[in-house]
Amino acid sequence: MYSSSGNRVWFRMLSLVIGLLSYGIVWLSATENAFSAPAPSQQPATAVQVSLGNETGELVFVPDHLSFEAGQRYELRLSNPSPQKHYFTAKDFADSIWSQKVEAGNVEVKGAIHELELKPGATAEWVFIPLKPGTYELHCSIAGHAEAGMIGELTIQ
Repeated sequence: MYSSSGNRVWFRMLSLVIGLLSYGIVWLSATENAFSAPAPSQQPATAVQVSLGNETGELVFVPDHLSFEAGQRYELRLSNPSPQKHYFTAKDFADSIWSQKVEAGNVEVKGAIHELELKPGATAEWVFIPLKPGTYELHCSIAGHAEAGMIGELTIQ
């Protein structure tokens, strides 16, 4: 046998559960658009082309100033048209982004990336999302290359 006080407790618990379910349905309806937006890692990537050196052997990055917007997805397309190898070195920049992947040849690399070496004629694609605004140094870490002008600047806004 149930007492009237036991029935009141059961009724209050049932009312609470129904109220929470109703609140949850309203919350899900209100946030429907938030769940339908693609995650930043699934957004289409903005392509940015960068050459390390040029066909005549100049020690340059073309372009040497790049600007990115925090929270947007980018695909940095690196190429080395020069007759010698070069490095794309930007450790502080790399620490302020989330690298989704680097693709070169038939290899896909994931995880922290701080420097990419491109041999003559090589290409690589670096897909990332900038996170921390700032201005970061870019250079080729081969002895003498930065001193000869192979430097640049990467900005996250």
